[in-house]
Amino acid sequence: MPAEIILQQNPDDAALAGKREQLAALRGRLGERESELAQLRSQLRTFESRYFRQVGGLYAELDEIEARIAEREVDLYDSDAARERAEEARQRAQETHEAAFDEDEDAEEEFDPPVSLKALFREVAKRIHPDFARDEAEQKHFTLLMARANQAYRRGDTETLQRLLDDYREVAGALAGESAAAELLRVTRQIQHAERDLAALDVEQRVLLESEIAQLHLDAEEAAREHRDLLTEIATKVREQIAEAKRRFEFVDRQVTAHGR
Repeated sequence: MPAEIILQQNPDDAALAGKREQLAALRGRLGERESELAQLRSQLRTFESRYFRQVGGLYAELDEIEARIAEREVDLYDSDAARERAEEARQRAQETHEAAFDEDEDAEEEFDPPVSLKALFREVAKRIHPDFARDEAEQKHFTLLMARANQAYRRGDTETLQRLLDDYREVAGALAGESAAAELLRVTRQIQHAERDLAALDVEQRVLLESEIAQLHLDAEEAAREHRDLLTEIATKVREQIAEAKRRFEFVDRQVTAHGR
């Protein structure tokens, strides 16, 4: 009777297969989350630009008039309290002006990163560029990493670029003849990196959604469903406030003149 041959699967092979499936699922979720977050960033940037075009300049004009009123009241009352109010109003006017107008100037500035950032980005790109991928799955993963690296480069985010480089060095491998145990360790580390990145994206998304511009965007969308333009409504109200502020300035100015100051 021929001896039975029992083929047993190496425990590391079985565990590796499960870890590979887990990593593939995590990378799929990571790609979806990256795409969702990129869309959210784009929506908020577009809405914020519209807000500053329609409303930001008006608020800057209003705060400038309020600052002039407060400064004119110093001549009228000549008190420490009046001077303190004037300083606060001028600071607020400066901040509003910068928020409304400096953003466009910053956007027009030519991107000129420091040499150290350029060098770090090149070092990362040499390792995670999709052209260097060994198979289709890795190419998709590298495409995701490269998009993240490009975003970090544009933000001047050296921390993220360095982490991408460190992650690559930590898990680089899958060389010919690599044992299942060694690959299992490497894939486990990749899973840890993916889970960490997902958690970071969750935090960023939560911060964005809780921001003032995101809340205003939600209000604008709700108004649009009622066939209303929220930003136009806000702009109309601010124009009314500007007209009232101008009348108050003229009144205070007349008082100062009447007192010979």
